[in-house]
Amino acid sequence: MLRREFHHHASAGALGALLLAVAHRAHALSLADLSAADTSGGLKAALSQGVQAAVASLGRPDGFLGNPRVRIGLPGQLDEAAKLLKSLGQGRRIDELVTSINRAAEAAVPLGKDLLVQAVQGMTVTDARNILTGGDTSVTAFFADKTRAPLGERFLPVVHQATEKVGVTQKYNAFAGKAASFGLLKAEDANLAQYVTARTLDGLYLMIGEEERAIRQNPAAAGSALAKKVFGAIR
Repeated sequence: MLRREFHHHASAGALGALLLAVAHRAHALSLADLSAADTSGGLKAALSQGVQAAVASLGRPDGFLGNPRVRIGLPGQLDEAAKLLKSLGQGRRIDELVTSINRAAEAAVPLGKDLLVQAVQGMTVTDARNILTGGDTSVTAFFADKTRAPLGERFLPVVHQATEKVGVTQKYNAFAGKAASFGLLKAEDANLAQYVTARTLDGLYLMIGEEERAIRQNPAAAGSALAKKVFGAIR
């Protein structure tokens, strides 16, 4: 009786292990098992979803200002100087400046949506493979390479106009220019519009990368069946 029961449990255990192995194999596709079309198509769907989410998240009031991961502060030594000025009763002016540059970023982001989507749609199979097998910064690197220059050109006048409205551009540029001449600030950060534009792009790429990582970690959250298939294959 004991022997029969032992064999029954052993057989059931072996069958369960076999079924588990088969199920795991059926689920555990690798990138090598996917066609090039599936790989690039799934990634395009996921990145399009990431672009939409990132633009919606950042291109609204407090999208930058209320998000500590992308909030734009003053550059380099100016940030330290701002802390000193706050202690001397200049806190309101500093806060107004920081608010204005983040509002400028929030206003600029929606204007880049079409260029970001175009970059996704123009992605090659090689681009897709590099992103899927790359590290945590592969998405950021892809978008920066494809869109940083044209988005910078598009964002710069919007940022300039937004900061001009609150009358901070001239004061910032004069102060930052002196700081740069003493080596306390990078030369490219001495111009307010250029500095804010660069930080806007950094924040935008960061958030797109965050969205892609979220899908990579949880393929079920992908908006398309193909994206689920591709990201499920690399888990």
